Amino acid sequence: MSILRKTSAIALMIVMSGTMAQAETKPTAKDIVIVHGALVDASGWRAVYDILSKDGFHVTIVQEPLTSLAEDIEATKRAIDQHTGPVVLVGHSYAGSVITDAGADPKVSALVYVAALQPDVGEASGQLLSKFAAPNDAMRTASNRATPDKYFFIPPARFRATYAADVPAPDAQFLADSQQQLAEKALGAPVSAAAWHSKPSYAILTTQDHIISPELQRWMYQRSGAKVTEVSASHAVFISQPDAVARVIEAAAKQDE
Repeated sequence: MSILRKTSAIALMIVMSGTMAQAETKPTAKDIVIVHGALVDASGWRAVYDILSKDGFHVTIVQEPLTSLAEDIEATKRAIDQHTGPVVLVGHSYAGSVITDAGADPKVSALVYVAALQPDVGEASGQLLSKFAAPNDAMRTASNRATPDKYFFIPPARFRATYAADVPAPDAQFLADSQQQLAEKALGAPVSAAAWHSKPSYAILTTQDHIISPELQRWMYQRSGAKVTEVSASHAVFISQPDAVARVIEAAAKQDE
């Protein structure tokens, strides 16, 4: 073979190799939408937001009304609409139900469940919570801790032990005194879509959780085939361990195996 032909063959191999590598590389989502859970608002996600933003992601955090599942889904859809996609949709706690339904949007490329509920079609948040009681049964007995107009809250004196045992006491007290109460009817509303059936899902399982039982989390995430990362943390893992949460979200953006 002449030098010219050898050179041409090598060049062709390099081009083909590069083309194959590009074909095998999964697209990286640069847009992230985070949906906070019950009892807290978007401000609790500041540390995670800062990490993701520093790493080059465009992050939107939804301020849900927590007045009904339908209205929370609509608020999330409005946030997704602000992005051109692809979008990684992240939900914490009750908001797992929200992202399960809202995640059917074609812009959503992956779902991340952070100590979150993960219902199937026709299942409600309260229905899942009844399967495995958390250590103090805080959410399943919401009717015992509700305002006269049926909004759920945790008595401030019990908030840290229940929700944020690994958060510094002053910060936990602030969370307790600034709770965004959840309408009880939101817990009883079933989802009409379950995006995890058709999209990759990632999950953070909090092993010290007193709101959503670790056993329930494990059962849901095994059912869906989610890629699970276990973290020794309370329900407030997004505050106590923001780096661990951000790493999982970034893995979902890259769709790491």
